[in-house]
Amino acid sequence: MSCHDVPRYGGYRRSVPGSEQVNLVEVAKAAGVSKTTASDALRNSGRVSEQTRKRVVAVANRLGYSPNPVARSLRMASTGTIGLHLPEILTRSEYYMSFVFGVVDQAAKMDYDVTLLTAQHVPARRLHRVDGVVLGDPLETDTVVRELLGAGLPAVTCERYTGEVEPAGIVLSEHTAMFDRLLDHLADSGARAIAFLASSTVTDWGATLQGAYQNWCERHEMRPRVREMAFGSPTAVTQDNARAVLNADPSVDALVCAPDGAASAVLPVIRAAGKTIGADLLLASCVDSSELTHTDPPITAIDLRPREAGAACAQLLFDILAGETPRGTVRAHPIGLNARRSTRG
Repeated sequence: MSCHDVPRYGGYRRSVPGSEQVNLVEVAKAAGVSKTTASDALRNSGRVSEQTRKRVVAVANRLGYSPNPVARSLRMASTGTIGLHLPEILTRSEYYMSFVFGVVDQAAKMDYDVTLLTAQHVPARRLHRVDGVVLGDPLETDTVVRELLGAGLPAVTCERYTGEVEPAGIVLSEHTAMFDRLLDHLADSGARAIAFLASSTVTDWGATLQGAYQNWCERHEMRPRVREMAFGSPTAVTQDNARAVLNADPSVDALVCAPDGAASAVLPVIRAAGKTIGADLLLASCVDSSELTHTDPPITAIDLRPREAGAACAQLLFDILAGETPRGTVRAHPIGLNARRSTRG
């Protein structure tokens, strides 16, 4: 393989069947050069000495690389970077941190870097530094999301954007079906008065869950008991809402919390009300986390598989950039339900 056969932004695989995919960073490390130098050497461009070029090409040949077909088809004018934007009020949550790692992992496999886009990065002079963007749970009220979607760059969203602009691609989960499954599980465990601490409808996820809850209650002839909270509400607000639910209706025997972290936050409120979790009050979360496996009792939750979701969003963006997938593509992302002692009844 000559240097002219190697794509600009790596994405190499070992030619031995069953071996793990490797990337340009590993080529550079083995050759003792930077990633940029290795890329320039393999493309026979840039200010790379002939001696260095020959060494990098020899290392690539010795390791037996072959081009990743998607990486190979990415535009030659590529910046080698994609942008990522998340709701800034929730960047500390475990869900979003896992999502970020998923995006970064998948980008690394394509020898791409990831840059976090905030309000300071939206001006056009900065956007030319990325090939496309991934938007995690885009808020309709987020001005950064609106500007990114209107900038002309290919954008992939995790869940639908409820505003007017359509992204280039969407990674979507069956939240209605999974929420129905959770509510059925609570009913099967004996719950007859299920309350819902809901997230705001400024996200597609929040709106979908509220709609699913209302429809489920109607089908099962159960009176809806909903308390909506602003996106990213602090712990004190979550606890106040849980307290209001329990005080307003003593018949509540199950509580479902939508926001990430809300289920563990309401534990002291439930205990202060004199209720035993998993016995006279069932508790569940719409977002799983490692914390929920260690509470007493462990809390039932929907597993959104955020790391895999981030990887799926990045891969869809790369496929669109490479021309392998048409704009407007919607890909399904599977999620699951982890039943634990908090809902055993």
